This record gives sequence, C-alpha cells and structure tokens, in this order.
Amino acid sequence: MENEIITAPAAQVVQGDLKLFTTSLKVRTLMQPGFYSVEQLDPENPDESGYQRLLNKARAKKLADYILDGHGQKEKDAFLPTSVFLATDKAITHDKDTNTISFRLKDVGPFSVVDGQHRIEGLRMATKLAREKSEKYPNALERILDFEVSVNIAVKLPKIHQMCHFLIVNTTQKIVDKSVEQRIYARLTQSLNVEDIPTLPRWIRKIVERGEVDKALKMVEYLNKIADSPWFNKIQMASETKKGKPIKQKSFVKAIQKNVLTPSNPIDQYAFEKQKKIFLNYWKAIIISIKGNAEPNSALYKTIGVDLFSKFSTLFFQKLQTEGDFTFRTMRSHLEQCFENMETADGEYAGIGHSDFWKSGSSAGKMNQAAINVVINQMIVALNQADTNGDIKI
Repeated sequence: MENEIITAPAAQVVQGDLKLFTTSLKVRTLMQPGFYSVEQLDPENPDESGYQRLLNKARAKKLADYILDGHGQKEKDAFLPTSVFLATDKAITHDKDTNTISFRLKDVGPFSVVDGQHRIEGLRMATKLAREKSEKYPNALERILDFEVSVNIAVKLPKIHQMCHFLIVNTTQKIVDKSVEQRIYARLTQSLNVEDIPTLPRWIRKIVERGEVDKALKMVEYLNKIADSPWFNKIQMASETKKGKPIKQKSFVKAIQKNVLTPSNPIDQYAFEKQKKIFLNYWKAIIISIKGNAEPNSALYKTIGVDLFSKFSTLFFQKLQTEGDFTFRTMRSHLEQCFENMETADGEYAGIGHSDFWKSGSSAGKMNQAAINVVINQMIVALNQADTNGDIKI
C-alpha cells in the first residue's frame, strides 16, 4: 500500500508562502495504515512537541453515529462539507494539465492532521461500527469507505509551521452564536413532519424532537413583544444590531428551557398559550412586588435575575397549582408576603424585595449559582411561612 501511487483531482491554492492542494479523498484512502498522524499535546509532559488537543472520543462517536445512521439507510444523506486540513513537510507532484496530484504514501506520509482530528476519528469509528453492525446495516461499510472527504493539503510545511497554522485556525474561527443556534433548532422543530429534513446527528434530533428550544424561544419573543410586559423590547434577539439591552436571547432561552419548560414545573401540563400567559403574569408580579423602581440596567433584568426567578418558578407554581390560581393578583400577593417574610427573617439576602438589592454593583450582581440556590432556599421558607403563621381551623 505504501508503494501505491495515489492520484486525486486537485486545485492548487497559493496563499503567500503557503501552498495548498484542495482535493477530496475517499475514507478508504484516509484509513490506510500510516496515512495520517495526530501530534497530540500531552498536558503531563510540557517538553512534548505535540500541539493538538486531546481527542474527545464522545464527540467523535457522535459523528460516527451520524455517519452510520445516514449511510446505513437507503437515503445516504449524511454529509460532512467542512474540509480537513492535512500537512506534510515534503513536496507533492501536481499535474497542471490534468489538475491532479500524485504521491506515494511512503514518500510523503504520514500526513499531519492540522485541523479535523475529530472528523477523521469519527469516520474511523463509523467504519468500525459498520463492520460490527453489518447485519443491521449490510451496505453501510462500502458506502462509508467510498464517502469522499474534502481535504486541504499543505505541502513543504515544516512542523513548527504546522503548529502555527493549528493555532491560527483554532483562534480565528468563530463558533455559531448561541442565539442563532437556538433559532435553527426552533425552525427544525417547526419543520418536523412538514418538510423533508435530512438525517441529523442523534443529539441534534433529540433536541429538535423535544421542542424545548422552540417553546423557550417563543416564550422569550412573547415577553419581548407584549407592550405591558416588563421585558418589552429589553431582550437582545439573535442578529439584532442594537446594543445595550440588559439580557441576550440566548441567556433567557437557556434559563426557561432548563428551569421552566420541564416536567417538574406545574405549568408543563397546560397548553402552551396558557404557559406564556402564566409566565408573563409571574414577571409582572415580580417587578411590581419589588419595592422601589428596579432600573432596566439592574441585576434583576440580567442573567442573574432571570436565572434566579426561573429556578424559583417551579416551587412557586407548585403553590399556585395547589390553589388553582395563576392570576397576577394572587402571584403578587404571595410574592409580596414572601419578600416581607425574607425581610423579617433578616438573613443574608433579606433585601431581595427592594430595588436597592438589585442595583448595578450591589450584592445581587456578585451572586454565583451557589448563592442563587441559597437565596431560593430562603425564599421557599419565606413563601411557605404564611401558611404556618395564620390561625387554623380544627
């Protein structure tokens, strides 16, 4: 195999001193013994010359499952359009007349993987899984081995230059903004059983099918658009250019998805239109129950306030569910009593019901998640204290 001449169509790309060949290689070619190597950085040995991050096998396995799912079926619609970046410090012959490159692996290999080690490992795992599950996916192995991968090959690139290019690629690429990602998930959820959706990686399909991101996003949009909402036009939505709003869509959606739209939250049993109205009543009651005027730039309107009251909502709504009353008036009454009881108890977070507590630079803005849990525990005690203070009928 090492003496075999490998020929592939390729376009030459010159970027200053860097010469690249843009080509495609079949998985069966990539999987040849000694075709590639990964210069991994050993965190226990600072003298190592490697530079690649350690392989995340779980990440590679997700890609392997996706490839197998797509090519184990008739559709063969799993794809991998992003290119892998390989490099060699040797030269490769390029025929300008035929626009092809030719090389023997023993002369130029193994190629260093500058970018794309998880994609290559995912493809390797996919071939292994296809062999192991050949009865379930009888044609998958050949399909995967014939799968073509986009590859950029840098030639005559010294090892130190390869490390520099790894650094450049991984520090200049920008991941998809979380707000945009949430909108994509929501659109896919809305398209289920309506449009022809290609095979999705399992972890993406689960998110899409559950629909929590879609619902959370719709709830945030509702709060942001309703004129009498305390969040009216205060949330920076995806791709919105106007800056200076107290919270971003991604943070609010995450808080709702994690703490509000869950099976443990009592509002989960109601129709979604009612859920939106209940959550709107909740925030209206929160804002009006806090003494003083909480400014839009205060911590109450930022991630810390949203996280705290989203977490508290499950236990608060459980109380309202018992009473069968989710009206604004009832919520306000309970919250005001809760804040008053907190103040009477004179604990560390006694001032939570005052706007001064939430002012920019105050103690609220310095709370971490552990402190939020402490506050919630104190609020639960204060919320239920009213039930034990009054007279009982016997």
